Amino acid sequence: MDLTNRVALVTGGGRGIGQAIVMRLAAAGAGVIINDIDQASAESVAAQVQATGRPSLAVVADVSDAASVAKMMETALAALGRIDILVNNAGITRDRIILRMTDEDWDKVLDINLKSAFLCTRAVLPGMLKQRWGRVISLSSVVGICGNPGQVNYASSKAGIIGLTRAIAREVASRGITANALAPGFIDTEMTQKIGESVREEVKKRIPLGYLGSPQDVAEAVAFFASPEACYITGQVLSVDGGMAGAWW
Repeated sequence: MDLTNRVALVTGGGRGIGQAIVMRLAAAGAGVIINDIDQASAESVAAQVQATGRPSLAVVADVSDAASVAKMMETALAALGRIDILVNNAGITRDRIILRMTDEDWDKVLDINLKSAFLCTRAVLPGMLKQRWGRVISLSSVVGICGNPGQVNYASSKAGIIGLTRAIAREVASRGITANALAPGFIDTEMTQKIGESVREEVKKRIPLGYLGSPQDVAEAVAFFASPEACYITGQVLSVDGGMAGAWW
């Protein structure tokens, strides 16, 4: 999966799954633009990429805001000249049952998780269309396929990613651009480590493989979708969940 001379933009790339994706793409030869709202985290990951000999840039931006995305694109293109691969990874949760969910809970999650993917994809497509090559890879979730109590906003945003991906794939396929989504299950990150060991054990019982995935598992799938080897795959959703979606019911 050789990505030499390609440039990737990873949103939410300062930690967790995003950081693993950044480092995997860099290992494949890509230069990487790391977006995050936390400047220190983004710069730390950028330094790690630079240590591998690959070009990198840390860009702080609110990817749910169109003006902020436009400024990020201007900065990225000025520094690295192009964007070949977009990974829409930025996401948040604000969990409550629907009867207690506020308008703000709904709007914030939809803005960060779904609107950001729309804004960033719209921003990178002109360059991809011009060069007749591109990869748009977006992070959905097993929850976007199966639903989950207390996550109406999150599940809706992640289901929206699937619709967004499939529509984009049809719009741009004739220009050599693919659009695919990943649907991770429970991944061993800082967020899932906070839910408590007893809950984690219950979660494992719902996973046919019997354990939580790692950020690297997701990063490997992203690297495949970004690679030349995936050139004939578009409009697809790949579950990286240890069999969880298939066994949900």
